[in-house]
Amino acid sequence: MSAGDTQIFMTTAIWIVLGVIAAIILAVIGMYNSLIRLKNRVDEAWSDIDVQLKRRYDLIPNLVETVKGYAAHEKETLEKVTAARTAAMAAQQGGDAAKQAEAENMLSSTLKSIFALSENYPDLKANTNFLELQRELSDTENKIQASRRFYNGNVRDFNTKLQVFPTNLIGAKLGFKAREFFEIAEAKERENVNVKF
Repeated sequence: MSAGDTQIFMTTAIWIVLGVIAAIILAVIGMYNSLIRLKNRVDEAWSDIDVQLKRRYDLIPNLVETVKGYAAHEKETLEKVTAARTAAMAAQQGGDAAKQAEAENMLSSTLKSIFALSENYPDLKANTNFLELQRELSDTENKIQASRRFYNGNVRDFNTKLQVFPTNLIGAKLGFKAREFFEIAEAKERENVNVKF
């Protein structure tokens, strides 16, 4: 091999090494940007849940006041709803998805007890203010469920991206962590409902 051939070989080898390094850098940049996009979608979805939860928190005091006028001796039920609302608001400040999901599920179940009260009080059941609040809360609950599904879909995509090759090799090193799903905490709520006629 002549000196000229050695020089060409070395130059070619250097360009190949530089090309491989550039490809690796571009791949890492692409993975990082992809993870950032997915992380931002998860954060946006969480924000959608927060908006709907805030709406529910704002409606609950009005509902409790309306029920108080008709069911004054149902104080324990009303206190449970108020305590569950306070716990859910406190969990929202903590930023832990699992704790917030648990608190929100508890609030949802206590709200059901208020609506069950209306069956015992025909005047309450016919009250337009109560009916409007019940409709608003029902609409809000549906929006919360839709927001949860949207959030969980984005969490699934984000977590999948973190777990697949080659992103799984560098995702944690870049500071990305898997997110938790917003799930139903009580197994009882997952069971089929028995309907008897």
